[in-house]
Amino acid sequence: MPAMTTCLWFDDQAKEAADYYSRIFPNSRITDVEYYGEAGPRPAGSVLTVSFELDGRPFIALNGGPEFTFDEAVSIQVHCRDQEEVDYYWNALTADGGQESQCGWLKDRFGFSWQIVPNRLTELLKDPDAGRARRAMTAMLKMRKIVIADLESAAEAG
Repeated sequence: MPAMTTCLWFDDQAKEAADYYSRIFPNSRITDVEYYGEAGPRPAGSVLTVSFELDGRPFIALNGGPEFTFDEAVSIQVHCRDQEEVDYYWNALTADGGQESQCGWLKDRFGFSWQIVPNRLTELLKDPDAGRARRAMTAMLKMRKIVIADLESAAEAG
């Protein structure tokens, strides 16, 4: 399979975003920065792309101008082992202008969408007891940030 890299299109915040994400996720770093040359279309010396890794996964942030914006059609799921991890990523990514949404979704301060998903949610939704799975789903649909204890309580009720 060929190598694949996710490219995130920014107006002019590629370096700021790559720095921000690299501070939030462990084992992350900026690996390269490329700059516009004399041919443009941006001023020579301004950041064109930033290559970075989030926990070892490659990404490129591109400063391409305001032609395109992020929407919920593309997001990154962050699978969390426990509530502490859910809280950490939720708080970090909603800080400084991020926006909470529904069902574990949020937009960071750059407008990019993330899904903060506890592994326990997936387990409950696959529960062989259809009633437990349905009650967990119903509870999740009412949440912004996913709260594992509330999912488990809802699954047990009934």
